Amino acid sequence: MTHLVNDPAAFADEALAGFAAAHRRWVRAVPGGVVRRVPTAPGHVAVVIGGGSGHYPAFSGLVGPGLAHGAAVGNVFASPSARQIRDVARAAEAGGGVLLTFGNYAGDVLHFGQAAERLSAEGIPVATLAVTDDISSAATAERDKRRGVAGDLAVFKAAGAAAEQGLPLAEVTRLAQLANARTRSFGIAFSGCTLPGAGRALFEVPAGRMAVGLGIHGEPGMGERPVPSADEAAALLVETLLGELPDGLDTPRGQRAGVILNGLGAVKYEELFVVYRTVARLLAEAGVEIVDPEVGELVTSFDMAGVSLTLCWLDDELAPLWTAPADTPAFRKGGVPERGASGTGPEDTGPLSDETPAAAVPQASDASRATAVTVLAALRAVRDTMAAHADELGDIDAVAGDGDHGIGMRRGSAAAYEAAAEAAGRGAGAGTLLGRAADAWADRAGGTSGALWGVILHAIGAELDDTERPTAPVVAAGVAAAATGVRRLGKAEVGDRTMVDALVPFADVLGEGVAAGRRLADAWGPAATAAEAAAKATAHLLPRLGRARPHAEKSLGTPDAGAHSLALIVRAVQHTLADAPQHKEG
Repeated sequence: MTHLVNDPAAFADEALAGFAAAHRRWVRAVPGGVVRRVPTAPGHVAVVIGGGSGHYPAFSGLVGPGLAHGAAVGNVFASPSARQIRDVARAAEAGGGVLLTFGNYAGDVLHFGQAAERLSAEGIPVATLAVTDDISSAATAERDKRRGVAGDLAVFKAAGAAAEQGLPLAEVTRLAQLANARTRSFGIAFSGCTLPGAGRALFEVPAGRMAVGLGIHGEPGMGERPVPSADEAAALLVETLLGELPDGLDTPRGQRAGVILNGLGAVKYEELFVVYRTVARLLAEAGVEIVDPEVGELVTSFDMAGVSLTLCWLDDELAPLWTAPADTPAFRKGGVPERGASGTGPEDTGPLSDETPAAAVPQASDASRATAVTVLAALRAVRDTMAAHADELGDIDAVAGDGDHGIGMRRGSAAAYEAAAEAAGRGAGAGTLLGRAADAWADRAGGTSGALWGVILHAIGAELDDTERPTAPVVAAGVAAAATGVRRLGKAEVGDRTMVDALVPFADVLGEGVAAGRRLADAWGPAATAAEAAAKATAHLLPRLGRARPHAEKSLGTPDAGAHSLALIVRAVQHTLADAPQHKEG
C-alpha cells in the first residue's frame, strides 16, 4: 500500500487536504483537522475526536451530523498536538462545552490532556475520555491501560448521538463512558502494515501463521497461531469476546449488542461477509440479539491484512444512541434531517486558513541573539542526527512498538530547526527561539515524543530567556527543569524504560559538573556519556509504560528508542558547544 506518495513526511497533510476537498458536503478544513461544514448548534456539546493518520475512516471520516463535530488529525500513527486539538475544538465549540475522546495511547493522552487544560483556561467547559476496548492489551484488572481500537466507533457514536439530542456535557460524557465500559474488541492479522515511503512492513507474520491480539499502529500481536479458515477465525473472535462480559452481565443470553466486524485495511468486503455470516450465527446461538451490525473498514491500519470484532453491549440508554441517525463521509445510519435553517445557524462555506499569522518576536539583547546563533546550530545538529538515525530508531521501536519513533523524531527535529531559523531571522533571542522550536516539534512530531520534546525545549528556553547571555548554571537549571517536566507530564520515573532513564542521569551529571565549576562544554561531555550508558542499559529493563508494555518480553535485549534518541541528541549538541566561541568562558 501507500505507493502513491510524494514526500512521506507530507503524506498526512496531503491526505487530509484531499479528504477535505473530496467531502465538502460534510466538512471544512481548519488548522489541525476538520469540523462539520454546518456549525454546531448553539449551546450543544461539541464532540471532538482524533488521533494519528493511517486509520481512515477514523478519524476525519466520522465527522458529520449524528457523530463527531470535529476531528484533530496527527501525522502517521502519531497523535495530533495539543495546539491542533485546541484549534479544532475551538472551531467546533458552540457554547455547550467540548468532549474530547480518543484512543488510549500515551501520546494521545498527553496531547488531549494538554489541550483540555488550555481550553479550560480559556473558559470553555471540557471533558476527556480515552477509549479502552482492546481486551488483548491488558488484563481485566487493568482495563484502564487497554488500547482503543475499533471500539472507538461505538463510543464516538454514543457521544455524538447524545450531543445531537442537546444533552449537557456531563450527560454526554456519562453516556460515552457507559459505552466505553460496555465495549470489547479483539483482532487478528496475517501481515503487518507498511508506512508511507517505507520499504517493508512494521512487522512480519510467518507464512501460514496469524498474529493474535494486535494493535492498530503496527504493533505485533500478543501471540501467533496457524492461519484459520474463515469459520475458524469467526469462532475465535466470538468465543474470545464472549469470554469477557462487562460488569453486571452474567451471561450473553438475552442481551443486545451493537456488532462491528472491522477490516484493518487489506481484507476485502467479500471476505468480511464470509466471516460475518458465521459471527452472526454464533452470536445467535449464544442468545445475543444483534442490533444494526456494521461490517466494513471502520478503523484501519493502512494495508494491514487483519480483522477485528467489536461488541458493544447495549442497554436501554445505549441502544437508541447506537441506532440513531448519522451522516458522515464514511459512516451513515438512518435518515438525518436537513440542517442549516432549523436552529443550527447558517452553513459555513468558507474554509479556515491553515496559515497562522506569525507572532511578534519579543525584543532581545545582543547577548541573547548571539546565544541564539549557537542554539540554532545545536538544533541543526539535532535535525541532521535524527535524519541520519531515523531508520535505526524505527527498527528499535518496531521490536515491541509501532516503529514510528524515527519518523517522528526526524519530522519533529526538522520542524523545530525550521521554526528556529525563521525566529532567528527575525532577531529572536535564545529563549524565544527555543520556545518557537518547541511548539513546532510538538505540532509536527505529535505522539508522546513530540509532547515530551516540546516540554524539554520549552523548559530550557524559559531559563535562557531573551536578556542575558546564559551561564552554565542557567543552562543546567533548564535541563533539570526539563527532566522534572518530562517526569510530571509523562508520569514516568527511572526504571520504567523510557526517555527518562537517559534524561535524568544526563541532567544529574551535567548539574554536578557545572556545580564543580566546569565550563558548559566540558560538563556536557561526561553528561552525554552518562546518558549513553543509561540508554544502553534500558535493554535490560521491561517497559512499564507506553505501547511496548504489552510486548514487554520482546523488548528485552533492545534499548528503549526514546532513551537512545535522547543520547544521540545530547552527544550531537556537545559537538556544537565545543565549537561555539561564546561558550568557552563557562
